Amino acid sequence: MSDLITVQGVVISAMPVGEYDKRIVLLTRERGKISAFARGARRMNSPFMAAANPFVFGTFTLYEGRTSYNLNQVSVIHQFVELAAAQPGIYYGYYFLELADYFGREGTDEKEMMNLLYVTVKALLNPHVDNELVRCIFELRTMSEEGYCPELFSCESCGKDGLAPEELFFSQAHHGLLCGSCAKGVRDAERISEAALYAMRYIVCSPMGKLYTFAVNGEVLAELKRIIYTYTERNTDKKFKSLEILKVMR
Repeated sequence: MSDLITVQGVVISAMPVGEYDKRIVLLTRERGKISAFARGARRMNSPFMAAANPFVFGTFTLYEGRTSYNLNQVSVIHQFVELAAAQPGIYYGYYFLELADYFGREGTDEKEMMNLLYVTVKALLNPHVDNELVRCIFELRTMSEEGYCPELFSCESCGKDGLAPEELFFSQAHHGLLCGSCAKGVRDAERISEAALYAMRYIVCSPMGKLYTFAVNGEVLAELKRIIYTYTERNTDKKFKSLEILKVMR
């Protein structure tokens, strides 16, 4: 057996392999996105049975095989088993894991994405936070963390800041705000309210622990959904299975 390594991470996917094993994908702060075999994880007496599942946060001890890592030991910090009973919260959760998987790369520090997933799953379990707002927040903050944040503080075209309410426009094609002058002739430029813009600025700038501490009215939520859902879709090139399930459920 090669030298053991220890990483802090979260299981973002798990699939059966053979009769008793699982292949898990971990998002870790030390080595980015990696995969590992959890041998015997599907046996009733396996120490990995509960740990080799999505939404499990913990410390994972691994050894490197010829083609992948192999799970040696797990110390579970939180496994969010209660999310399985949350409908449709569980599918939002799976979508967030899929999005994290999409952006995850080996060899990167995924601490911020791990923290984002942790506070987001907790928000899904909070009956006072709307799931659709949770999705808006998670998507926009993910875009920000991954370097795809739209311009939200000045005109993306001319750089003008301090825009008056009547000058606020958002363009998907231009990836952010446009002033009134620059919005002329831009086919997809649409007005954005001060309230929606304030919420988006808060999402990309607030400390992780404060992300899910605000609420918006129905009108603003509809505006956020229209802008953020479209922005995320245009900046990813994958059909997410869990998102398709959510669409059917709605």
